Amino acid sequence: MKKKPICLITGSSGLIGSEVSNFFLRKKFEVIGIDNNFRKFFFGKTASTNKIKQSLKKIKNYNHYNLDIRDYKKLSFIFKKYKKRIKLVVHCAAQPSHDWAYKNPMLDFDINARSTFNLLELTKKFCDKSVFIFLSTNKVYGDNPNNFSFLEKKTRYELSKKNKYYKGISENLKLDGCIHSFFGSSKLSADILVQEYGNNFGMKTVCFRGGCLTGSLHRGAELHGFLSYLVKTILNKKVYKIFGFKGKQVRDNLHSTDLVNAFWEFYKKPKKGVVYNIGGSRFSNCSILEAVKLIESLTKIKARLKFINKARVGDHIWWITNNSKFKKDYPNWKQYYDIKKIIKELINNNDRTINF
Repeated sequence: MKKKPICLITGSSGLIGSEVSNFFLRKKFEVIGIDNNFRKFFFGKTASTNKIKQSLKKIKNYNHYNLDIRDYKKLSFIFKKYKKRIKLVVHCAAQPSHDWAYKNPMLDFDINARSTFNLLELTKKFCDKSVFIFLSTNKVYGDNPNNFSFLEKKTRYELSKKNKYYKGISENLKLDGCIHSFFGSSKLSADILVQEYGNNFGMKTVCFRGGCLTGSLHRGAELHGFLSYLVKTILNKKVYKIFGFKGKQVRDNLHSTDLVNAFWEFYKKPKKGVVYNIGGSRFSNCSILEAVKLIESLTKIKARLKFINKARVGDHIWWITNNSKFKKDYPNWKQYYDIKKIIKELINNNDRTINF
């Protein structure tokens, strides 16, 4: 009997990793999930992904490895065991917070950059024909978007329609001459490595530079996962802190389902060493104030807000993604979740029993 192709996923119990796991299980892959629930260490017990892991482990053809991606030797064991049966590596595991990276930049770098290096080397050594998908971030651009001339409106900052980035920020935005934060720096280091393994070794690698990513399984915390955490905070009638920009900072939000469908399109027709900005775009975006208003209207609960004047290092005043490059290369990809649909799902699936 012919063995199933393998999709190896790091961060398999997280928001995107679990979505990828379920998607490729439905596509008749065997899934190797790697996740040691370090998210709990970063953000506390409310951010634990253990429930998702336990749910995945019940599914046939899902195999879980509770190991640290910084451990090259243990990772080697997995790659050596499965070798060329591995047809796809999806690298989602990361330390995802600006604030946390500032507290411990060495650990942040080891998780985000060195571990990516580990995975690239092992993929090259044992399954070099595999597709390698890296979940990068728009934070690789640092705070360069903050240099735009913004119009301050009642509920958001906005660009003039004459601005070349009005429809969204594309991959040609410069990466240097700015503040990245330690998180942005470590992710940029990994991003460049992924590109070079494609450009120098001919591997099928891609960096998806995501905006805000969300979905019903997001375990949002104060330091990461703005929309999920905002919904959770309002539902539990707790105080939500807004850091800088009067709450008028704009974020696009891409649902995990839409993102994983983009991964699938790339897998079917991969390229080498490419980069795509991927996000909610003009189709799905909001300011914090706009998100609060929408949640209040849907839940009939008044938000408790605390405004803090100081913004987080490297944070964006405005980010809307231009998905045009990816859509041109993969015209079958479409977005289905706009901001209202995303927030409704977050409200309907939120765990109100979580202790803050």
